[in-house]
Amino acid sequence: MAYSFKNSKGKEYFLHVKKVKRASGKETELYYFATDKRKGQEVEAVPAGKTVVELASGLPVLKKK
Repeated sequence: MAYSFKNSKGKEYFLHVKKVKRASGKETELYYFATDKRKGQEVEAVPAGKTVVELASGLPVLKKK
């Protein structure tokens, strides 16, 4: 089950992660919210040390604690 967040406007977003390889060869995880579930990229919980906040536009983002 993907982690979901409902903003103040009532729209539901799902948390996803995408692994990308940098030019240096290091692999990085990029977390993002989307209105639909994308198979294989769903995240079940907010990563440790992060919290979800809502921007003025209503878009949820992850922020360091």
